[in-house]
Amino acid sequence: MKAQPSPGIFNPTGDSVGTSFNEQFDQHGVWRREFALRLKLLSEWLKDHELLDAAVEERLRRLEGQMRSDKVMVAFVAEFSRGKSELINAVFFAGYKRRIMPASAGRTTMCPTELGYDAEVPPCLRLLPIETRLQPQPLMEWRLAPEKWTRVDLDVNDPAQLAQAFEKVSEVSYVTKEEAKALGFWHDDTPEDNPLVGADGKVEVPRWRHALINIAHPLLKQGLVILDTPGLNAIGAEPELTVNLIPQAHAVVFILAADTGVTKSDLAIWREHLISEGEDTASRLVVLNKIDTMWDSLNTPSQVQAQIDRQRATSAEILGIRLEQVIPVSSQKGLVAKVNNDAELLAASQLPVLEHALSHGVLGQRQSILRSAVAATVSELRSEAGRALNIRRRDLAEQMLELKGLRGKNTSVIRHMRLRIEQEQRDFDVSGAKIHAVRSVHLKLLREVFTLLGTASMKEEMAQLTHALRQPGIKLGVRRAYSLTFDRLREGLRKAQTTSGEIQSMLTGTFRQLNAEYGFSLQPPKEPDLARFERDLDLVERSHQQYLGVGNALRLAQPEFADRLVRALATRLRVVYESALGEVELWNKAAAAQLDAQLRERRRNFARRLEAIERIQQAASGLDDRILEIESHEKSVDELEAKLTELTAHLISTPAGEIPDAEPQLQAA
Repeated sequence: MKAQPSPGIFNPTGDSVGTSFNEQFDQHGVWRREFALRLKLLSEWLKDHELLDAAVEERLRRLEGQMRSDKVMVAFVAEFSRGKSELINAVFFAGYKRRIMPASAGRTTMCPTELGYDAEVPPCLRLLPIETRLQPQPLMEWRLAPEKWTRVDLDVNDPAQLAQAFEKVSEVSYVTKEEAKALGFWHDDTPEDNPLVGADGKVEVPRWRHALINIAHPLLKQGLVILDTPGLNAIGAEPELTVNLIPQAHAVVFILAADTGVTKSDLAIWREHLISEGEDTASRLVVLNKIDTMWDSLNTPSQVQAQIDRQRATSAEILGIRLEQVIPVSSQKGLVAKVNNDAELLAASQLPVLEHALSHGVLGQRQSILRSAVAATVSELRSEAGRALNIRRRDLAEQMLELKGLRGKNTSVIRHMRLRIEQEQRDFDVSGAKIHAVRSVHLKLLREVFTLLGTASMKEEMAQLTHALRQPGIKLGVRRAYSLTFDRLREGLRKAQTTSGEIQSMLTGTFRQLNAEYGFSLQPPKEPDLARFERDLDLVERSHQQYLGVGNALRLAQPEFADRLVRALATRLRVVYESALGEVELWNKAAAAQLDAQLRERRRNFARRLEAIERIQQAASGLDDRILEIESHEKSVDELEAKLTELTAHLISTPAGEIPDAEPQLQAA
């Protein structure tokens, strides 16, 4: 019995057997898009009812952007001839009814290849020449210079053209040993790792340093990024790949050959680039590929399975991971099964087991992180908007008491009331100078935090590290040089945390004073937790220290290699520090926006009170009309609060993949 095709899978040329990873990722994309729409509509509803201050608006904007652009990177890592590219074809591109990534015998992927989708870029393959390694710019900077890449336009509806274009990632060049040494592919001190020398004295190196594939595959459009990496020699020669891209992947699929198990070079890649002491291995999946090579007509199915089980258990023990994380697969048979809609062969290939692990592990983790961000932001939003409603309710209650006290009073009493309100307004306007002084002190301390977390401080640290690495004999102490750098970086974060604590204490005291003097309901926003960025620094340091201790000390003898490693470090640190600065800026905006909102609401309150007095003076019926208006406003505030509770509760509680259309409810509101 043939399996029925699943909806939502890219399938330009016919039906294919559905896969759980494709289906789950499709649902993940739908959930993110619909949730982003719901957030946007909620933001507009809040703005229409003047319940959205600048800080909450910024939080919503960031969360909406995160929802729309959230990326899930899956890195496929293996020594050559493990069937890595075939596995990518089987999991992601079977709908094309043919191989898309080159997957012939021998080495196919010669350069790191990223597959993703950017709507701003037409479908294309971009290739960065290997010669760019001779120049100082890190990969991140080369990404911003598209004119330096060789571009091949792609036709996503023509599988043959796609496959032909993707063959380019397999291209090689032949260079002298000196040129190979300069490019990082030849090391006199480790001859066993060097490429073979041809009869003409030249050696084979990749023609391209990095490849970017941009196509509108549905999974890629929904935020999936696939990183296809070459073998050990190429990984070690590109610091940014090892210390930046692979550590930031949400899942790493490490491929072994089922018939050989964990070889020496496999173990070297695992220990040197994929795992470090104390690191959580939950995001690592190990694939025992090519189990079909063990299918033997001379052995019974149970005997074959016993061999696979032994290889699986041995691999898990050697790599130090749980047995469930080692998944035996035949990617070649899985691809054939999908192309031919052969459900029986697909089950035998065990490819669905891997796809299930990817979908529930990777996507489950990403959805958990996103839902946590949603819950925190929505809780903050509800608190802020609820505070604004309480201010309105309190002001209306004060006006009601004031107006009811005027019933039966003569004109002189009403005129006296007007003079009192005008005096209150003048006294309140004088308070502006005090608030301005508080903000000046606040901004002075804030500038200290910005300096500690700014680009200039980080550049100074990178310059010190580069200088240290250039010292004679430093190679034996390179780990210490890095440790000292990270110690200073962590100390800077702690100083920033201490200063932010001083600002928080000042805000708490000032807000308490303003609440007492002017009846505000100011509440200091939650202080940014910079300790979590210390944990990010720990992860970055761990990946670098691991890289430094695996035979790369000899490479560090080359100043250009050390410089390249420091530039890779700067690229990663920039992301950490920009995130930390973003948290501080949002915290500052939350405090300022809250104060601005309550000042604005108080001024409106004075205007409404004076308007009410004026109307009462002009007509005898004005007092009763105004009291009825306030009662109506109080009812409206209650309705707004109920709607706010309903909408925000719905945002937090709706399960992923089950979000109904948001627009009708919000428009009705």
